[in-house]
Amino acid sequence: MEVYNKGIRKSFETQPHYRDETSILTGEHFWQGDIAIAEGAIAADCRFFAGYPITPASEIAERMALRLPYIGGVYIQMEDELASMAAILGGSWSGVKSMTATSGPGLSLMLENFGLGIMTETPCVIVNVQRGSPSTGLPTFFAQADMMQARWGSHGDYEVIALAPDSPQECFGLTIKAFNLSEKYRLPVFILTDGLVGHMTEKVVVPPPDEIEVFPRRKTQKPPDQYLPYQPEDDLVPQMANFGEGYRLHSTGLTHDERGYPDMTIEAQDKLIRRLINKIRTNVDDIIMVEEQDLEDAEVVVVSYGVTSRVVPLAVEKARKEGIKVGQLRLLTVWPFPEERIAQIAEKAKAWVVPEINLGQMVREVERAVGKASKVVPVSHAGGDVHDPDDIYKVITEVIQ
Repeated sequence: MEVYNKGIRKSFETQPHYRDETSILTGEHFWQGDIAIAEGAIAADCRFFAGYPITPASEIAERMALRLPYIGGVYIQMEDELASMAAILGGSWSGVKSMTATSGPGLSLMLENFGLGIMTETPCVIVNVQRGSPSTGLPTFFAQADMMQARWGSHGDYEVIALAPDSPQECFGLTIKAFNLSEKYRLPVFILTDGLVGHMTEKVVVPPPDEIEVFPRRKTQKPPDQYLPYQPEDDLVPQMANFGEGYRLHSTGLTHDERGYPDMTIEAQDKLIRRLINKIRTNVDDIIMVEEQDLEDAEVVVVSYGVTSRVVPLAVEKARKEGIKVGQLRLLTVWPFPEERIAQIAEKAKAWVVPEINLGQMVREVERAVGKASKVVPVSHAGGDVHDPDDIYKVITEVIQ
């Protein structure tokens, strides 16, 4: 177990394993979700963090500020969230895996440069530890109200990847996964957690370094005179060169050709935007992760994600004891949405129940995927607390009638 006290900086100075090449704190720890996210990032070789303090995400920045100087990394507190997003894009282009962390109000400011990251295909990770909203909302309480903002917050046509952990252990593991997906498909990837999971303290097991899969930067092996920065490979993703390595690079938010030069034609726009979208859509089987339980005979399916998934099993267990055939579908990947899998399940299921700590966001995606095949009922909560399991149980019993 790691002990936090006023002497922690001295502890870092006297313990060589904080400075070793991998810098992975193998073993069992008692960590907050926010701390686990920071450690997951470090395990994924993140060595640059730029951010601005905001509740309930500040512990991520604090941990990175403490850890990075001892492992050859850099932490910068920026003047605001817009600048933070710009900084991690620049850090990534310099060849360093980069991350920022924020909450809803800060995410609103980051989304302009998030769009730049999509257009320039810049790998990085954005953590959103959600709180009650809109505006300043409930700074010290939690919600799941930024799900659609993450999907549609920037302008234009694009696809995103967003993961939703429900425990400190998953905060560690899914952060590594987020970095891997970011590097593999060259785009900013979201971690959409919430204030309760971020501040929840549980056991986190960190495996040895050789058991942690880390996807490397897709570095080009072509000589500079043969390299085009936006020439896609067979999987629609270009190889990458870093600024300062002798390659001629032009990276812009404008519509551009394979050289990266602006190309203000309808043909160039159609070609580029379709590729940016299709590099995700054609690889959804590799990206999407869900957890299924008791779906073989389920007439009712409860869909959940994040901290709400910690409450759902209590309601489902109670309903199954009464003979109701109910199963669970947990979304580890919320974007891309697993619409094909839900459509398959909908061929047998009669009803769907979707509890969320918002007033109805991902339930709309469930409705879209299910179509008219069966009934979809939300269980809404405006934020600040988790659902009462009995409220979910009540809807399960009512929807089957």
